[in-house]
Amino acid sequence: MWIASSELMSRGRALLLGSLVALAACGGSTDQIEPFVPRQIILLGDETTVLTTDGKRYGINALDTNNALVCDGNPMWSQQVVANFGMTLDRCNPNSLVPRGTTRGAPGAKAADLEAQIDAQLAASAPSSKDLFLVMVGLNDIIERYEAGADCGDAELRARGQRVAAQVNRLAAANTRTIVVTVHDLGLTPYARTRDAANAGQAARLTCLTADFNARVRVEILNDGRFIGLVLADDLSLAMTRFPNTYLLSNVTDAACTVASPD
Repeated sequence: MWIASSELMSRGRALLLGSLVALAACGGSTDQIEPFVPRQIILLGDETTVLTTDGKRYGINALDTNNALVCDGNPMWSQQVVANFGMTLDRCNPNSLVPRGTTRGAPGAKAADLEAQIDAQLAASAPSSKDLFLVMVGLNDIIERYEAGADCGDAELRARGQRVAAQVNRLAAANTRTIVVTVHDLGLTPYARTRDAANAGQAARLTCLTADFNARVRVEILNDGRFIGLVLADDLSLAMTRFPNTYLLSNVTDAACTVASPD
């Protein structure tokens, strides 16, 4: 499993949501504070951002008493942002409302897929300053490069991070608003712990590869507080695992799921 423990993910969603709401309200003016109200929210990236087409998440899915999926139970961070603005997500619409949260991302996506995801959205709807994009991608790139033998300082991962930043800047150039979330520190995951137990140094290697990718995203995006909001999930995951009691966490080491995601 690549994800952290269930409590870590649950607490992290709440903390991340607070950061996202604050960032989404940011504007470029110093004369007047005007709450940001998007006309639509578009989800880009991979399974850390989006549900599957049948409403499952890559984590612990909620079930009702008949063991049927409850897609808005245990909501992921992007679902919470959509709900915070009173909107409905296209892949979780149990009440058959008109969805204003649109999924363009897909489980398994990588940095190279982000351009096509944005192309699809821009082809469907002319961009607006009231469009809010949520972007989190890179997990699968880091795992791919790690399993291919890449080491700390990997030039390919840095190039992929730069590619993500270029697409985010493209959204800014179209006068939209974007929240970018860095990849959480994969060296802290059960995936890393298992490999480190078999071969010491693997967790540190995954942490460094995560940093290689995230650093290029952070450096290359237009980070002026108006068009793009940056949330540092890698820093947050580190703080939560170092100081679990501060976040009321009881378990930050064990895998959350015992069967393969998204089931």
